[in-house]
Amino acid sequence: MTVDKLKMHSPDLTARNVERIAELFPQVITESRDAEGNVTLAVDFDLLRQELSDHVVEGPQERYQLDWPGKRAAAFAANAAIAKTLRPVREESVDFDTTKNLFIEGDNLDALKLLQESYLGKVKLIYIDPPYNTGNDFVYEDDFAESSADYLARSGQKSEAGDRLVANTEANGRFHSDWLSMMYSRLKLARGLLTDDGVLVAAIDDHEHANLRSLLDQVFGAENFLASVVWQGVGKNDARFTAGGLDYMLIYARNQSLLVANDVRWTEPKRGYDLVMNAAAAAWDKSRHDPARATSLFREWWRTKPDTEKGLSMYSEIDETGQPFRRSPVSSPNPRENLMFEVLHPLTGKPVPMPPNGWRYSRDSMAEKIKQNRIVFGKDEAATISSKTYLNEVEQQAIRPAFFQVRANASDALNKLLGVTAFDYPKDVGVLAKWIDAITSSDKETVILDFFAGSGSTAHAVMNLNSADQGNRRFILIQLDEALDDGSAARKRGYGTLADVARERLRRAGAQVKQAAGLLASDLDVGFRSFHVGTTNMADRLATADDLMQPALSDAVGSVKPDRTDEDLLFQVLLDWGLDLAEPTTVEEVSSRRVLSVADGALIACFADEVNDAVVKAIAARHPLRAVFKDSGFANDAARINAEQIFREVSPETEVRAI
Repeated sequence: MTVDKLKMHSPDLTARNVERIAELFPQVITESRDAEGNVTLAVDFDLLRQELSDHVVEGPQERYQLDWPGKRAAAFAANAAIAKTLRPVREESVDFDTTKNLFIEGDNLDALKLLQESYLGKVKLIYIDPPYNTGNDFVYEDDFAESSADYLARSGQKSEAGDRLVANTEANGRFHSDWLSMMYSRLKLARGLLTDDGVLVAAIDDHEHANLRSLLDQVFGAENFLASVVWQGVGKNDARFTAGGLDYMLIYARNQSLLVANDVRWTEPKRGYDLVMNAAAAAWDKSRHDPARATSLFREWWRTKPDTEKGLSMYSEIDETGQPFRRSPVSSPNPRENLMFEVLHPLTGKPVPMPPNGWRYSRDSMAEKIKQNRIVFGKDEAATISSKTYLNEVEQQAIRPAFFQVRANASDALNKLLGVTAFDYPKDVGVLAKWIDAITSSDKETVILDFFAGSGSTAHAVMNLNSADQGNRRFILIQLDEALDDGSAARKRGYGTLADVARERLRRAGAQVKQAAGLLASDLDVGFRSFHVGTTNMADRLATADDLMQPALSDAVGSVKPDRTDEDLLFQVLLDWGLDLAEPTTVEEVSSRRVLSVADGALIACFADEVNDAVVKAIAARHPLRAVFKDSGFANDAARINAEQIFREVSPETEVRAI
């Protein structure tokens, strides 16, 4: 057994793509040398073209595509590895030791890369509301100018452009291009995080609706487009052409065919359903349980034109059960001999008129429905019969792709919660909850990601929804540390960045949700682990992170930055190993050394400056799946080799690494 080095930087997605090509076309894989002279796998594109000779489009030949200046650089930016990490911040967190939720502050391009190993294929729903490209708003300015090796070489330095926002004005000359480049790299990374049956919902306005749909067609495949939802807000009466006020939600599946195969259906309660049911109950009580009188009172109420889903007005009768119902036809759409039989009127005993194609139900089914009083007969056999459909059997309907919702309500609610005007256009928690519910109703244990978190509305909606249906949905929010204007009310109140506002919103919303839950509050997770995207924990030794992966551990002594804690190191290890950042962690003393245990000992870490045999033996005796140490903690090569021997004898199944 050898103690291998952890790479301590985000995955190289280019290498992963080469591996995928190798699975499909192993014959096109060859060997080459990188800039440092190391042998590496490479793709022979001439052979790959040959394999795809019937499909490759080259040169000036016309093809259907969305293109813009900077597209290739954006694709490169998505694939390039970064030597950064996520640093936990306990004092900003709520229920750090037990929560499953994450809040990440920093550039979402970096954060999405860092999450690739731990959450690959694990996110059920991604909801984003990216910056709208109006020409006055801001976009993320990414540095596309350097190679992956250059990026890693200076990994300890702050990027000159990576963490800034720049005005995306028409004067920039790249009004659409900058915005598309910003979105392209992030959407490519986001797609990989979705489960096979996962869904992405992207909110957008008119300015980039067409471009974003074309972009999503490229990233997800046009065949995975599900819907373009129209959100009508309050329009402007003084507008020149139309009142406007429209926003959209573009919805794409990771794999639409899988959703169809699983018979996935998104539903919502019919608008006004509860109102109608309450009115029917009141009519039933007032009529003293007289169906005819109750129906008369109920129809009188319908004439007041209550605000409900249009189709509900068809349920205008009340029968002897006290339930509202509507009449449905009982004729068969197609002629079938076995559906042609006599149905006798219950009073006259004579046959009622049979439809030309026969009945909708078989003889036995018709008899059962008559027995259950689910068939409505006329006064005599001359009248056409019908069946009853009760309203309480059809509460849900296919979710509607267009709706009206005043946006000011969301702003007012957030201002009231925070006690200050802190965010101009927060997302509507109710709207978000409706769509999250529709998409995750069959899986209430799932992960929901928002990498343009804004004020944190997505997490607020998840907490509300979990409280309403006792779900255990988890959220991951990512928000840039965008500074608030100096003169803003929120800045005067002490908030420095938009991320500060979002975290405070989650604290207050969580407390509010828990208080409202009462007896059920103990099962609610309204906490979050706060992380900041930071430079790597590894010190700059004039070497790239890849250079630290050499077998000779003693050569990397002192490679950890002095200001980093053992928890900083632990979470970078979790990222490197692809483990869930929400796994419970505990701290204990083992042979006078501080030891961190993850997921009840699935991983045990000791980053002490001096690791002795007693610590190694105690950890090995617990048979963890994984164990990790700081290589500089071993006094010398002999101590390291001895540690390897201890694990080989006591717990050979343990995977042992060092940083």
